[in-house]
Amino acid sequence: MAARRIVVGLSGGVDSAVSAWLLQREGQEVVGVFMKNWEDDDEDGYCSSNEDFVDAAAVADVLGIEIEHVNFAAEYKDRVFAAFLEEYRAGRTPNPDVLCNAEIKFRAFLDHALARGAEAIATGHYARVRRNGDAFQLLKGRDPLKDQSYFLHRLTQAQLRRTLFPLGELRKSEVRRLAAEIGLPNAAKKDSTGICFIGERPFRAFLERYLANTPGPIRDDRGRVIGEHVGLSFYTIGQRKGIGIGGLKPRGTSRGDSEHAPWFVARKDLATNTLWAVQGHDHPWLRSSALVARDASWIAGHAPLPGETAAKTRYRQADARCTLAMRRASDPGCFELRFPEAQWAVTPGQSAVLYDGEVCLGGGIIADVVPPATMGGRSMNDARDTLTA
Repeated sequence: MAARRIVVGLSGGVDSAVSAWLLQREGQEVVGVFMKNWEDDDEDGYCSSNEDFVDAAAVADVLGIEIEHVNFAAEYKDRVFAAFLEEYRAGRTPNPDVLCNAEIKFRAFLDHALARGAEAIATGHYARVRRNGDAFQLLKGRDPLKDQSYFLHRLTQAQLRRTLFPLGELRKSEVRRLAAEIGLPNAAKKDSTGICFIGERPFRAFLERYLANTPGPIRDDRGRVIGEHVGLSFYTIGQRKGIGIGGLKPRGTSRGDSEHAPWFVARKDLATNTLWAVQGHDHPWLRSSALVARDASWIAGHAPLPGETAAKTRYRQADARCTLAMRRASDPGCFELRFPEAQWAVTPGQSAVLYDGEVCLGGGIIADVVPPATMGGRSMNDARDTLTA
């Protein structure tokens, strides 16, 4: 069989490096591409793009393959970063990695590779692609601790048809071992976390460069003002650190919570610019039994049948049993999930991703959750009502 021309996204990390080596070992014609997706403030030291390219080039040198440096910063700003800011301004917490995969790594990069005569692209993601007749399925990676199908759920049939995930059958420990045996220069390089344009910088300080600060009250489940927030955009549901009310210890609660229990962000009310916080990880306001998602993207090209399924509402979460219902037959992009066991800190802006066993079906962006459960007869609506009584 003739060698295929495969363009590998070399990030400078060990995963993409081993992916390139595995394809080369198969006898494929491997070409590396390093994607630069951010350049606004490279000089401040937070974005490691320059260091990563040096590492990627070193890997290409060891493997004896060509590497190209491609700048997708303009596409990233238009297709990913603009949406990222829009979601934060709306009070939601977006996941830019999901959109980056759909719009940059498997669209702009794929288009570039095909224009260069590639038959397919490959990345270091821990996921698998399986052909099922004329269709393609996205499967979880074999390593349950590294599976990245959650971040890939917006890929289309056209994208999966041209995509390879060489690490899908491997565990991370095996990848590290292979890298050391091959003698790759980045075999021991620490895994990157987060997204490049934030890097190791303080997240709130970065957002303040783009989002307006509009302080407002922080209220507890009794409607009492317990502090002041710096702007709703800078908080996320389930957040514990950085709320600014750690020293407050309410006494005599009817539910018997310890006065030393930590505080968590429970909801954000844009209409009143109010941040609602509750005490204790298991507070009912932090749990939701249903959600509504929008902007759905389905791997098969069409929505799955309504009924019993499983879903994740955040990365690394175990699949949770739920029931899928389409909100309107005329709008397959909007759906509802109901969970027999309430889920913790379901966050608008994050992705709700559906699974059938190891098969990722697709998903959508969480738009809303059902009102929080009552606590001793007191719901969040009750607390809100006390503000206007």
